[in-house]
Amino acid sequence: MKRLISSVSLIIILLWTALLPARAQVNVTQEHNNLSRDGLYIDSAFTPSNAANLTRDMTFDGTISGHVYAQPLYIEGGPNGPMVIAVTESNNVYALHADTGLPIWSRTDIGTPAPQGACPGNIIPVGITGTPVVDLGSRSLFFDAVINGNPVKHFIFSLNVDTGVTHAGWPVDVDATAHYNGITFDSFVQEERGALALVNGIVYVSYSGYVGDCDNYHGWVVGVEINNPSNVMAWATDAVGGGIWGHGGVASDGTNMFVVTGNTFTTDQQPWSGGEAIVRLQAGPTFSQFWAPLNWHNLDDTDTDLGGCSATIIDVPGANPSQLVLALGKDHNAYLLDRNNLGGVTTPVATMNVSSSTLRGTSSVAYQTGEGTHFAFHNESGELRSYIINATSPPTIALAWNVNDGGRSSPWVTTIDGTNNAIVWVAGIEDDQRLHGYNGDTGATIFAGGGPNEQMTGTRQWNTGMVARGRIYFGADNKVYAFKVPTGTPTPTPTATPATPTPTPTPTVTPTPTATPISTATPTSTPTPTASPSPSMTPTATPRVTPRPHPTRRPRPTPPPRP
Repeated sequence: MKRLISSVSLIIILLWTALLPARAQVNVTQEHNNLSRDGLYIDSAFTPSNAANLTRDMTFDGTISGHVYAQPLYIEGGPNGPMVIAVTESNNVYALHADTGLPIWSRTDIGTPAPQGACPGNIIPVGITGTPVVDLGSRSLFFDAVINGNPVKHFIFSLNVDTGVTHAGWPVDVDATAHYNGITFDSFVQEERGALALVNGIVYVSYSGYVGDCDNYHGWVVGVEINNPSNVMAWATDAVGGGIWGHGGVASDGTNMFVVTGNTFTTDQQPWSGGEAIVRLQAGPTFSQFWAPLNWHNLDDTDTDLGGCSATIIDVPGANPSQLVLALGKDHNAYLLDRNNLGGVTTPVATMNVSSSTLRGTSSVAYQTGEGTHFAFHNESGELRSYIINATSPPTIALAWNVNDGGRSSPWVTTIDGTNNAIVWVAGIEDDQRLHGYNGDTGATIFAGGGPNEQMTGTRQWNTGMVARGRIYFGADNKVYAFKVPTGTPTPTPTATPATPTPTPTPTVTPTPTATPISTATPTSTPTPTASPSPSMTPTATPRVTPRPHPTRRPRPTPPPRP
C-alpha cells in the first residue's frame, strides 16, 4: 500500500512538473519583444491551422483616447492580473486587463501634448509617440512625452506599472539635462519616434527632427540611469540633421546600443560627422564606432536617408562574420555589417538592392527556420519581402519570397518553438486595416485578413503588433484590438534569440503619490502636486569624431512661431 501511494505521488509530481511551463509567466516589455528588435514571438498556439482561423475577440473592450503610434506591451505578475499597456498622442497611458480590455488604471494627467511639431510634421498632436519599455525587476514603465508650454519640452517618465504612480525623481527634463559636445537639446525641434530600450540599468531614448527637416535638430540618444535619474548622459550627431527616425529606435546586443542616422546637412568637403550611418554606442551612451557607405555624401545631398529604418541585430550561425547588424535605406538597399567591427566609411560586409520602392519608418524582423536565417520588411509600394542571409564567408543575401500586401506596417513573427511554423504578420495600415499572416519560408498566405469583424480602424503608419498567450494585440486610434486563435490558454515559451541581452539589474525605486513635469508645461485638469526637483546634469563623454563648424545648409522650411 505504501508503495502504491509512493507511485501515485510520483505520478502527481511529474504531472505537476509538466504543467508548470504551461503556467509560466510571459511578458512583452519592449518593441518587437527583444532588444535585438527581431520581432520574434514564440507561442505554441500559433500553428498554421490555428493562425488561419484567427478571429477578433469581440468581448475585449480596449477603449482608450488618442492617436496611437506605439506598440502595446503585455505585463504579468501584478496584483490585478495580466495587463496590456497602451500610450497615446494625447499623453494618456492605460493599463487594460489583458482578457477583458477594461482599465486597471489610467493616467490622463501627464500633461497637455504639443499641438504640432516644429515643421509642423505629420503627427498632430504630439504626445507619446515611441513605444515604452518596462523593467520587470522594479515594475517600472518608462516613456517619453512631449508636453506643451513655453517652451515645449520632452520629459522621460517612470511609472509603477501596476498602479500608474509616478516614481520619485521622475520625470526627467530632457532640455535641462541633455548636453553633448557643446550642443544643447532643444525639444521644440526634436521628435521622439523610436522605441525606448533598457540595457543594464539605463533607459535609452532616441530622437530625430520633424518631417520637413526644419530648424537645427540633431540625431540624439539620451540615457537615464533608472536607479539614479539625476544621472543623464547623451550622444548627438556633430552635424545638424542625422535624425534617428526608425520605429524600432535603439537596438542592442545586450551590451552595445545601435542606432541608424539619417542625412546631415554637410558640404561635399566635410568629413563624416554623424549622419547616414550605423552608430555603435557603449553604456552611457558613449560613442564607440560607426559605419557609413562610401557614397554617404550623395545620400546627404539627395535626402536618401540610411536612418529612415531602425537597426536589427542578427546572428547567422556558420557565417563569417556571424554577429551582424542590419540597416535598410531609402536607396532601396539592405546593408549587413559586422557589429563588432563597423569599420568607418567603407564597404559593408554585404549589400543588396532589396526593394522596388522607398524604405523608411518601418522596422525589420529576423527569424530562423530550417531553410536559414531570414530578415523581412514591408516597403512603401505594398510589398512584404523576405530575404535569406547565407552562412558563407562573408555572408551573402538572397531573395526568399515577396508578396503584394498593401499598407505601411512593421512586421512581426510567430513561431511555435523558435524555428518551426514561422509566420510573418503585417497590418494593412493605410490600406485594408486587417491583419495578414504569411508562411515564413515560402510567403504562402496563412491568414488572409478575416471577415467583417476583423477589420480595424485608425491604424497609424509603421506600427506593429504584439503577441502573448495565443493572442495578437494591435494599438490604433482610441482602441486596442485583440485577436485570438481557436485554442485554450496556450503554453508560451520564453523568447530566446541569438542576441539575448544580459539581465537588467534590479533598481530600488521609491514610489510617490503623484508627480508632475518639472517645467512650465500646462497641466490637465488633474490637480497639480509638488513637482520633483530638477535632475542635475552629468557631463557627457568626449566623442571620437572631432566636431566641426556647421556648414551652409540647403534651404529648409521656416518653422512656425513657438507656442
